[in-house]
Amino acid sequence: MKQIGVAILGFGTVGAGVAKGLLENRDVLRERTGIDIELRRVADLDTTTDRGVALPPGVLGPDAAAAIADPAVDVVVELIGGTGVAKKFVRAALEAGKPVVTANKKLLAECGAELFALAAEKGVDLYFGASVGGGIPIIRALRDGLVGNRIETIYGILNGTCNYILTEMEKAGKPFDEVLADAQKLGFAEADPTLDVDGFDTLHKAAILAALAYGFSPDVHALPVQGIRGVVGARDIAEAKALGYRVKLLAVVKRDDDGLELRVAPTLVPESGMLGSVSGVFNAAMVKSDLDDWTLYYGRGAGRLPTASTVIGDIADVARALAAGTHRPFAVPVSASPVRVKSLGESRSRFYVRLALKDAPGSLAAATAAFAASGVSIRSAVQRGAGEDGFATVVVLTHEAVRSSVDAALGKIASSGVSGAAPVCLGIEG
Repeated sequence: MKQIGVAILGFGTVGAGVAKGLLENRDVLRERTGIDIELRRVADLDTTTDRGVALPPGVLGPDAAAAIADPAVDVVVELIGGTGVAKKFVRAALEAGKPVVTANKKLLAECGAELFALAAEKGVDLYFGASVGGGIPIIRALRDGLVGNRIETIYGILNGTCNYILTEMEKAGKPFDEVLADAQKLGFAEADPTLDVDGFDTLHKAAILAALAYGFSPDVHALPVQGIRGVVGARDIAEAKALGYRVKLLAVVKRDDDGLELRVAPTLVPESGMLGSVSGVFNAAMVKSDLDDWTLYYGRGAGRLPTASTVIGDIADVARALAAGTHRPFAVPVSASPVRVKSLGESRSRFYVRLALKDAPGSLAAATAAFAASGVSIRSAVQRGAGEDGFATVVVLTHEAVRSSVDAALGKIASSGVSGAAPVCLGIEG
């Protein structure tokens, strides 16, 4: 029976989960693949902390370079994270002609083009199924199951921390800061939650999905991203619910004849729809394709064992390829023509707008006139009544419009002198 040796770089939460799975389910993998996949090296600078996994003697050590160079290692699994030493070690493994499995979404989103090209040049595999959605098989779906489809739209709820916070804000009516503090105490949010709550984690994942769907590597630094901190309050969550919607931090990937929309922002989705039912720390991705229409991928988007499950699935695929003497000619498809990414102002959707208008004759008329002058059609407008400050809350839902036109309308309203606090403007999808 063919034996394949594995080295894991990074023995944190996910690394320990992968090690545990490889050790405890070695017989299962052997039965299902016909290959004996053996964990031979684990590299981490911290070799003393108990991770709850009993490694065989001599497997754990601090030298990642030595683990890569070990001739007994056939597959390198990078679970360090980030774009520093992780990139260095991934490059070293590929240069050595060894296939790599990684869950590192930041590395792939920012350096994917370089690493995919190197893998193709060296004729080795680079697998990344756990980089988006943890245990959700969205990468495999795009790479394999939907390979014969033209992808039209991808919607993604891809960050469990944000989804938990928004769910709890709706359930308890609590403000963002209070729910974030609770999430940190429960271990659902990092001590520094910036990557999650400011949308960058979701953006990295959206960029990877776009690369798979459309065959190009987007510049993540040029993509529009808006998180939930300072943007979504309990008031707008309650307003959305009263209108039959829920607020989600949504990755939107949509392509038409004019180009590709690729953005991340808090967005209203129908409460009764599939995305509206995704609550707590769960993730989901919905994909619309020309042959298969809508498909949904749902589950735990992070965590030690769900993510480890996907990583081990990638290891098994690489092991099969090594045993057969084959490899994928490229990790992501390559588009035959350039892909134009639209600016935020070019994006199209319906919109939710909350205005603070003077409680005086003509204020609402001035606001609706501003929308009309900007080419934005109003679907409904509801006035909630005036507060002690003399301003009334007006919630407007638009028909589909271009974002730049909505922004122009809001600029006209601001300059007309009838508005108070800055408006809230969120897209509506689904």
